Amino acid sequence: MATVTLEYDARNKVFEKLIDVLVDLGAKRKTESAKGHYDAEFVAKIRKAEKQTSKHINLKNYGINI
Repeated sequence: MATVTLEYDARNKVFEKLIDVLVDLGAKRKTESAKGHYDAEFVAKIRKAEKQTSKHINLKNYGINI
């Protein structure tokens, strides 16, 4: 048995159909959650920052025009 790892855009319907065909032919699908790829300490900092109050900054005051 061999293992092949593919990375693809999950929204791409062509790849999804291709994988379905491979599964129909006997391949096994193993999915990994992206959740495990993040540093837990960094995620905790982001969650903490999301709860803090923020203030509006006018970027034009800094010479930035969007």
